[in-house]
Amino acid sequence: MKNVLKVSAVCVYDLSGRLLTVRKQGTTKFMHPGGKPERGETAAEAGVRELSEEVGLHLAAVDLELIGVWTGTAANEANTDIEATVFTAPGRWDADAVIPAAEIAELRWMHLEAAADFDDLAPLLTEYVLPRLHKA
Repeated sequence: MKNVLKVSAVCVYDLSGRLLTVRKQGTTKFMHPGGKPERGETAAEAGVRELSEEVGLHLAAVDLELIGVWTGTAANEANTDIEATVFTAPGRWDADAVIPAAEIAELRWMHLEAAADFDDLAPLLTEYVLPRLHKA
């Protein structure tokens, strides 16, 4: 039986409309900034906390817009699925103001139409979120 981790993730866009993806230290897949909720946190509260910790963006939980909730294969943990609650951050951000911190090893901004050019994106992103974003 697979383990299931609950996570929150946030889609962040820069001024030219590129989506922010991050790669955590010791991993090979790029994904949204985000992570596991702490005890008593809502999914949105976890999302804004993780954005602050991982890339230095400070938002209010009420400002996030829910995109969807999906269960898929975890990118970096064996025998594990993730139940991901995915949001969009409001507005557009200056890419230079977004700085990798905490466990983030690398940032990459990506045009949505170029996603197929990358073979190192997390399954949640390629199987669930990007198809939804392309419809929007």
